[in-house]
Amino acid sequence: MTSFHSKYWAHALTLKSASNSIRNLSRSISNASVDLNPHQVRAALFALQSPLSKGVILADEVGLGKTIEAGLVIAQKWAEKKRNILLIVPAFLRKQWENELREKFYLPTCILDAKGDGSPFENTGEVLICSYQFAAQRAKYLQKNWDLVVIDEAHRMRNVYKSSNKQARAISEALEGSPKILLTATPLQNNLLEIYGLVSVIDPYIFGDEVSFKDQFVLSKDEESRNNILKKRIAPLIIRTLRKQVKEYIPFTKRIALTHEFVPDDDEQRLYEAVSAYLQRDDLAALPNSQRQLITLVLRKLLASSSFAITHTLRGMVERLDKEAGPRHLLEEVDPDQLDAIDEELKERLQSTLPDLETREQQEKIRKEAQELRSYLELAEKIRKNNKGETLLIALEEALKKADELGAAHKAVIFTESTRTQTYLYEHLSANGYRGQIVRINGSNNEPDSKAIYQAWLESTDSKSKPSSKAVEMKGALVDHFRKSATILLATEAAAEGVNLQFCSLIINYDLPWNPQRVV
Repeated sequence: MTSFHSKYWAHALTLKSASNSIRNLSRSISNASVDLNPHQVRAALFALQSPLSKGVILADEVGLGKTIEAGLVIAQKWAEKKRNILLIVPAFLRKQWENELREKFYLPTCILDAKGDGSPFENTGEVLICSYQFAAQRAKYLQKNWDLVVIDEAHRMRNVYKSSNKQARAISEALEGSPKILLTATPLQNNLLEIYGLVSVIDPYIFGDEVSFKDQFVLSKDEESRNNILKKRIAPLIIRTLRKQVKEYIPFTKRIALTHEFVPDDDEQRLYEAVSAYLQRDDLAALPNSQRQLITLVLRKLLASSSFAITHTLRGMVERLDKEAGPRHLLEEVDPDQLDAIDEELKERLQSTLPDLETREQQEKIRKEAQELRSYLELAEKIRKNNKGETLLIALEEALKKADELGAAHKAVIFTESTRTQTYLYEHLSANGYRGQIVRINGSNNEPDSKAIYQAWLESTDSKSKPSSKAVEMKGALVDHFRKSATILLATEAAAEGVNLQFCSLIINYDLPWNPQRVV
């Protein structure tokens, strides 16, 4: 070893520091093009605190920079020559993650969207990025010695303990031996078992089996003691920062809430009451008892969205009863593309086959139920406008005037849970002064206007970067067009998770989600 080598290794040894020291991030911070906040550095150090750790959950509230926190950890691993790094993210966030890592951390990335045989996860000297579906379908190739796996929007894994959630189970089992970082703003939404599910993705042995967790935490009668014990158990695994904790150094934009009441017209009210009463009946031939609660939830979401959203499903239910069909998939009637808000677990459950209709004793009952549903369908088809849509015009005009007073940009996002409602709003707004100013984002983006925007983006000089998949590029092209040229973005749930829309000044929740944590 020469004197040069001795000096090099001596210097390298001085870089070793305590796990909770800022020096532990020195190499990643020095190369990062970001303005760091204290809570982001704290979260990154938390994730790096132990080389023996199997992973952590970064659960900061929305908008506090979980992407930056994960980026710091990825950059540090990269600086340490640990290059087997994988990101699993919702499909529509792949391009955004690629841009973030390239522009802010100068890391080489590769979006995996290839078809064919063989392992797509071979080390290419780049940070690999893939979708949940891609990872689950190729789970057998995931079983390798990863230096780090980052899973974004990790609440999609919260029901991994359920056999019905095949996608989450396939990913979790394949990555069991790899260190992981889970990113989610909502680690707990419905019940404590979701904490059990997320923690088990990190380490399936922390809580033992599901029965043990239920006995100790879910069924506990001493809520205060239960919560204290649970907090201590998960403290080494989960770190969460709330917006109220960082107000002193992050100047959040003041939100001004405007509300507009609307009253459904007579036909809309009649449709709502009729379908609601129908769904409350005990014995329905069109809805299997095994999935009654789930299907009712889906139908109520569609009914609350618009008359146009429920029409297609009513038609499918009528046709099924008329034909006295054998086994069919519920999704043929619900049409998942009209309700982007169904999560992956529910989609898998809805894919299950419906039971055969009963034999001829029930034919008269089935005929009467089909006739009843047909009357609801006829009523829905007769409705040509929704008063909620008419009120939207008034609310939008008022909100844009308020934006002018405040000096804010004319950029409005309107969220709906149904693509059929989205189509109605697109046509309605176009016919009332906003033609040519609207962009749509949903799960498919097959509309002619979306394709035209994408084609124009391809022909522009801005699109000459590294090739990506069409789905990823499409999403990026639509957001780019909205930022540069349009006034309104009509977005379904596909655009709600993680897409960077910070340049907007107005958000309208046309369909309120059932969970208030999801109101944006």
